[in-house]
Amino acid sequence: MTGIALKKYSSYLLVVFFLHSIMSTAAMSANKFKSPDILVLGDSQFTFGSGPSFLDFFQNIKSKCSPNAAQMGKLKKLGDMSVAVIGVRSSSLPSWTARSGKGKGAVCDVDPKWKVNAGSYGMVNKTKNIYIQIGKGPQYQFCKKKLSPFEALFKDKYYDPKLLVMSFLGNSSAGWANSPKMALNDVQKTMAQLPDDLPCIFMTSAPAYNKKTNDVRVRAQKNLKKAFQKSGSRCSFIEGLTPKTIAANLGVKQHFRRNKSGEVKDPYHPNKKAAKKFFAIENNNICAAIFTQISK
Repeated sequence: MTGIALKKYSSYLLVVFFLHSIMSTAAMSANKFKSPDILVLGDSQFTFGSGPSFLDFFQNIKSKCSPNAAQMGKLKKLGDMSVAVIGVRSSSLPSWTARSGKGKGAVCDVDPKWKVNAGSYGMVNKTKNIYIQIGKGPQYQFCKKKLSPFEALFKDKYYDPKLLVMSFLGNSSAGWANSPKMALNDVQKTMAQLPDDLPCIFMTSAPAYNKKTNDVRVRAQKNLKKAFQKSGSRCSFIEGLTPKTIAANLGVKQHFRRNKSGEVKDPYHPNKKAAKKFFAIENNNICAAIFTQISK
C-alpha cells in the first residue's frame, strides 16, 4: 500500500471510528433511563416530609400489606416493583395537564432563587441530595413544547410504570372546594392524558395544622372524589383527610416544622414523623387500592 493510500485508509478508519463513537454514545444516552415499575407523583408535601414514607411503603408492599397467596400472584404484575417518588413544589393536577402558561410553569420553570423545584427519591435519584429541577437530567424530561408534563412523561413509553400513584390537594384545594365543576374538569383532563391501561391511585394529601385549612381541604376532597366518580375514572380514590388523620395532625406541633421558640412555622407540610403516623393510619386503605388496581 502506497503512502497516499495508507493516509486515505487511515482517514477512513478515523471517520468510521468517530461515527461509531457517536452512535454508541447516542445509544447509551437512549438507554440511560429505565422507567420505574411504580411511579408516585405529588407536590411539596413529598419534599418537606412525606417523600421518604411514600418510598418506604411502595418499596415494601409485601411487608406493609401482608398479601395472601392470590394477592402475591397479582403483585407479579408490578414487575420488580422498582419505585420512583417525585414531588414538585406548588404543583397539582392542572399543572401536570397544562400544555403552556403558568400551570405548566409550576412543573417546568426553573426556580429563580434555589434553581430546583422538586424532591426526588428512589430509583430516579441515586444521590444523597433529594432536590432536583424538573427538566434537567435524563430522568426528568417532562417539559416538551406543546405537550403537558403528563403527555411528555408518557410519550413513547418514556415512563412506562405498571402503577401510577398521584397525591395532590393543597395547591388546588381552594378551587376544588368552591367549584365541583373545576374539580370535574381537572379530573377529566387528567384521565384523558393517562394511558388507557395504566392502573392508578389518587390519594389526597395529609391534613394541615390548622382547622380552617383542613375544613377547606375536606370540601375540596369531597368534590374531587365525586369528580373521579362522575368521570368514570378507573383510579382508586383514597381520602387523605379522615377523622383519624385530621386528629393526628390538628394542632399537633410535633408534626410540623417549628422555629426556635417552638412555634409552628410551616402549618401546611407535615414532617417525617407525621408522615409515618399518616401511613400507619392509611395502611389498609392503600393496600386495598393497590390490590384493586392490579386485580383488573
